[in-house]
Amino acid sequence: QVKVVESGGGLVQAGGSLRLSCVASGDGFSFNDMGWYRKVPGTRREMVAVITWGGQTNYADSVKGRFTISRDNANNKIDLQMNDLKPEDTAEYSCHAEGTAPYGVGVIGGDYWGQGTQVTVSP
Repeated sequence: QVKVVESGGGLVQAGGSLRLSCVASGDGFSFNDMGWYRKVPGTRREMVAVITWGGQTNYADSVKGRFTISRDNANNKIDLQMNDLKPEDTAEYSCHAEGTAPYGVGVIGGDYWGQGTQVTVSP
Protein backbone atom coordinates (compact mmCIF):
# COMPACT_ATOMS: atom_id res chain seq x y z
CA GLN A 1 0.00 0.00 0.00
CA VAL A 2 1.33 3.41 -0.96
CA LYS A 3 1.25 6.35 1.40
CA VAL A 4 1.87 9.98 0.50
CA VAL A 5 2.30 12.19 3.54
CA GLU A 6 2.60 15.97 3.42
CA SER A 7 3.78 18.43 6.03
CA GLY A 8 4.14 22.17 6.20
CA GLY A 9 1.66 24.79 5.13
CA GLY A 10 -0.14 27.26 7.33
CA LEU A 11 -0.82 30.99 7.48
CA VAL A 12 1.68 33.62 6.37
CA GLN A 13 1.61 37.27 5.40
CA ALA A 14 2.20 38.36 1.84
CA GLY A 15 5.90 38.42 1.06
CA GLY A 16 6.64 35.65 3.50
CA SER A 17 7.89 32.10 2.96
CA LEU A 18 6.70 28.59 3.65
CA ARG A 19 8.14 25.15 2.98
CA LEU A 20 6.10 22.07 2.11
CA SER A 21 7.46 18.55 2.37
CA CYS A 22 6.13 15.26 1.05
CA VAL A 23 7.26 11.68 1.55
CA ALA A 24 5.98 8.76 -0.50
CA SER A 25 6.34 5.18 0.67
CA GLY A 26 5.25 1.70 -0.33
CA ASP A 27 6.86 -1.74 -0.17
CA GLY A 28 8.72 -2.36 -3.39
CA PHE A 29 7.60 0.88 -4.97
CA SER A 30 9.74 3.36 -6.82
CA PHE A 31 8.47 6.83 -7.52
CA ASN A 32 9.03 8.54 -10.81
CA ASP A 33 7.45 11.95 -11.29
CA MET A 34 6.49 13.72 -8.08
CA GLY A 35 5.05 17.15 -7.63
CA TRP A 36 2.76 19.66 -6.04
CA TYR A 37 -0.68 20.72 -7.20
CA ARG A 38 -3.09 23.22 -5.72
CA LYS A 39 -6.82 23.83 -5.75
CA VAL A 40 -9.04 26.72 -4.80
CA PRO A 41 -12.73 25.89 -4.14
CA GLY A 42 -14.74 26.29 -7.30
CA THR A 43 -11.75 26.03 -9.61
CA ARG A 44 -9.80 23.22 -11.23
CA ARG A 45 -6.69 21.75 -9.64
CA GLU A 46 -3.56 23.19 -11.20
CA MET A 47 0.02 22.04 -11.38
CA VAL A 48 2.41 24.10 -9.28
CA ALA A 49 5.73 22.30 -9.69
CA VAL A 50 6.83 18.82 -10.71
CA ILE A 51 10.17 17.02 -10.63
CA THR A 52 11.30 13.82 -12.29
CA TRP A 53 13.46 11.13 -10.68
CA GLY A 54 16.35 12.59 -12.68
CA GLY A 55 15.77 16.07 -11.31
CA GLN A 56 14.11 17.80 -14.24
CA THR A 57 11.65 20.41 -13.07
CA ASN A 58 8.64 22.20 -14.45
CA TYR A 59 6.83 25.13 -12.85
CA ALA A 60 3.58 26.97 -13.37
CA ASP A 61 4.26 30.39 -14.85
CA SER A 62 2.66 32.05 -11.83
CA VAL A 63 5.29 30.64 -9.44
CA LYS A 64 8.47 30.75 -11.53
CA GLY A 65 11.22 32.60 -9.72
CA ARG A 66 9.44 32.33 -6.36
CA PHE A 67 9.00 28.60 -5.75
CA THR A 68 11.67 25.90 -5.86
CA ILE A 69 11.03 22.17 -5.89
CA SER A 70 13.73 19.75 -4.79
CA ARG A 71 13.99 16.01 -4.37
CA ASP A 72 15.72 13.41 -2.20
CA ASN A 73 15.48 10.14 -4.13
CA ALA A 74 16.92 8.02 -1.32
CA ASN A 75 13.96 8.96 0.87
CA ASN A 76 11.31 9.46 -1.82
CA LYS A 77 10.89 12.97 -0.55
CA ILE A 78 10.19 16.27 -2.25
CA ASP A 79 10.17 19.77 -0.84
CA LEU A 80 8.60 22.95 -2.14
CA GLN A 81 10.22 26.15 -0.95
CA MET A 82 7.76 29.01 -1.46
CA ASN A 83 9.11 32.55 -1.25
CA ASP A 84 7.51 35.94 -1.81
CA LEU A 85 4.09 34.44 -1.26
CA LYS A 86 1.06 36.29 -2.58
CA PRO A 87 -2.62 36.16 -1.55
CA GLU A 88 -3.39 34.44 -4.85
CA ASP A 89 -1.19 31.52 -3.74
CA THR A 90 -3.82 30.68 -1.14
CA ALA A 91 -5.06 27.16 -1.85
CA GLU A 92 -5.03 23.56 -0.71
CA TYR A 93 -1.73 22.06 -1.84
CA SER A 94 -1.54 18.34 -2.57
CA CYS A 95 1.45 16.13 -3.24
CA HIS A 96 1.35 13.72 -6.16
CA ALA A 97 3.58 10.71 -6.73
CA GLU A 98 3.68 8.38 -9.72
CA GLY A 99 4.67 5.00 -8.36
CA THR A 100 5.40 1.58 -9.82
CA ALA A 101 6.37 -1.78 -8.38
CA PRO A 102 7.14 -5.20 -9.82
CA TYR A 103 4.23 -7.63 -9.56
CA GLY A 104 4.72 -11.16 -10.78
CA VAL A 105 5.99 -10.87 -14.32
CA GLY A 106 4.53 -7.39 -14.68
CA VAL A 107 4.27 -4.04 -13.00
CA ILE A 108 1.62 -2.37 -10.89
CA GLY A 109 1.29 1.25 -10.02
CA GLY A 110 -0.53 4.47 -10.57
CA ASP A 111 -1.04 8.00 -9.34
CA TYR A 112 -1.01 8.54 -5.60
CA TRP A 113 -2.08 11.66 -3.70
CA GLY A 114 -1.56 13.07 -0.24
CA GLN A 115 -4.38 14.34 1.93
CA GLY A 116 -3.65 18.00 1.16
CA THR A 117 -2.36 20.87 3.26
CA GLN A 118 -3.77 24.38 3.42
CA VAL A 119 -1.67 27.42 2.56
CA THR A 120 -3.21 30.79 3.36
CA VAL A 121 -1.51 34.07 2.48
CA SER A 122 -2.95 37.20 4.05
CA PRO A 123 -2.59 40.60 2.34
